Amino acid sequence: MSSLMPRLTIEQLNAATPAECVALLDGTYEHSPWIAARAATQRPFKSLAHLKQVLAEVVRHARLDEQLGLIRAHPELAGKAMVSKTLTMESTGEQSRAGLTDCTPAEFAQLQQLNADYNARFGFPFILAVRGPRGQGLGRQEIIATFERRLTAHPEDERAECLRNIHRIAEIRLGDKFGLSPELGHQVWDRAEQLAQHSEPGYAERGELTVTYLTEAHRACAAQLVRWMREDCGFDEVGIDAVGNVVGVYHGTEPQARRLLTGSHFDTVRNGGKYDGRLGILVPMAVVRELHRAGRRLPFGIEVVGFAEEEGQRYKATFIGSSALVGQFEPMWLDQLDAEGIPMRAALAEAGLDVAQIPALARDAARYLGFVEVHIEQGPVLSELDLPLGVVSSINGSVRLMGEVRGQASHAGTTPMGRRRDAAAAVAELLLFVEQRAASVQHVVGTVGMLSVPNGSINVVPGCCRFSLDIRATTDAARDACLADVRRHLDEICAARGLHAQLEETMRAPAAPSDPAWQARWERAVAQLGLPVHTLPSGAGHDAMKLHELLPQAMLFVRGGNGGISHNPLESITSDDAELAVQAFKTLVDQLEREMTP
Repeated sequence: MSSLMPRLTIEQLNAATPAECVALLDGTYEHSPWIAARAATQRPFKSLAHLKQVLAEVVRHARLDEQLGLIRAHPELAGKAMVSKTLTMESTGEQSRAGLTDCTPAEFAQLQQLNADYNARFGFPFILAVRGPRGQGLGRQEIIATFERRLTAHPEDERAECLRNIHRIAEIRLGDKFGLSPELGHQVWDRAEQLAQHSEPGYAERGELTVTYLTEAHRACAAQLVRWMREDCGFDEVGIDAVGNVVGVYHGTEPQARRLLTGSHFDTVRNGGKYDGRLGILVPMAVVRELHRAGRRLPFGIEVVGFAEEEGQRYKATFIGSSALVGQFEPMWLDQLDAEGIPMRAALAEAGLDVAQIPALARDAARYLGFVEVHIEQGPVLSELDLPLGVVSSINGSVRLMGEVRGQASHAGTTPMGRRRDAAAAVAELLLFVEQRAASVQHVVGTVGMLSVPNGSINVVPGCCRFSLDIRATTDAARDACLADVRRHLDEICAARGLHAQLEETMRAPAAPSDPAWQARWERAVAQLGLPVHTLPSGAGHDAMKLHELLPQAMLFVRGGNGGISHNPLESITSDDAELAVQAFKTLVDQLEREMTP
């Protein structure tokens, strides 16, 4: 956008006539003025974030034919309209920035074939926000790879994904119209990219991100976080503690003042994403950086912890970093071996950490106000609602079990169907019951994620079947009621089929409901941005679950891209959403300051 062009403001939109409002928003959505016209009836817009949300809501509630018309109003990527130079000014700039006007003959031919295949399958053009999650533009090969991946999607899912990309295109265009750039969001996004440069051998060569506890890549991430905290963000105290946590403290007006504790983990699953955990470190770092640059001190300190381990990938222990802070580090963990036979004790020594100092890491609750954590949602809810932020009401309680059903292995050809003692069929029946039982109660989920028939053969009726069971719910009571019903049904199945079953509980974690006062602070922070407040439970476990045992806690979720997928390289956020997360955290800090100021 030229610096000579007048910048649009929310005040202008709110003061304009309906026709003027539509004209001011022209080009935001391709050849679809009806979106702006309907949005104009919902003025006044509270903020740019509110405007984006209203526009997206108009589309979400539109008729199917209107949604399809919007999708079909967009040109194909590197299609006939680009060749004939009949694209809109906005689309021309976007496709040019992505390099689609400079395709090699082979790339152009490939895109033409993909366009034809996609239209044949879905009946509408492929839509991708080619300026990408940061707004700087995707590469041609990245565009082609996304095109190929989405060709296999379910038609309804793909229509929704096209609409989400259209909203992202509109978001970037609105940023241009308003002359606004999410600089703090860019900072968070860029640091996540830089941190992702550290990955373990065997994964790094394939461009995959894997950082497990105390590996060389893990220690490099810790060192990078220390440098940023110390050299750029202005923390007063920065260090790595005895379990490998990175700890940064920004003092309040009095160094001994109580602190707000925050943070998340920087280890990853194997071949994981760039934002799981790390977002919750980088967002408060950006806030501290702004406070430091403004020379501003608060009546409380801010302690940001990059937890060294949460995922349980290298050793069987999980939540190592946060367990140490609540005084629950188990000495027996030190003797656990990784896949290469290296004890945790040796890995800590190799990293220069003193296990004798671990008990001293336990925090005194009296020195803290509470714990808050920002985290990517890791699910589809916010994405499907077109909401960038959500407030967590509770972290689900969970229970995990390993089960085995035993029957009688027998010849598949000679054993009549009515005479079989088929262990696998029994587990299949149980799996369907778990699915139905969990779905019957809101916020309960049940999963049979592992199934195996030991020594199975294509021509043998299974005599044994082993399986896993994972049940989660927002309350322990709902979780336990589901498990009781599953146990009872398994007994009934076995009695009817002449089988025997065993279930061994391997893990149990209590639900962690958000503290009402801290949840309310997050809700007010989201509302102050002009966004609807949406609360939702967390089905995944987080470090906040451990801190819940020591301090009042509450979490803020940030929308994930690609349908909310996580624990996957496709995990994604936009810098615009990261900006809103930083602003929400700043607002929460401001609220706390007002509450503590006489």
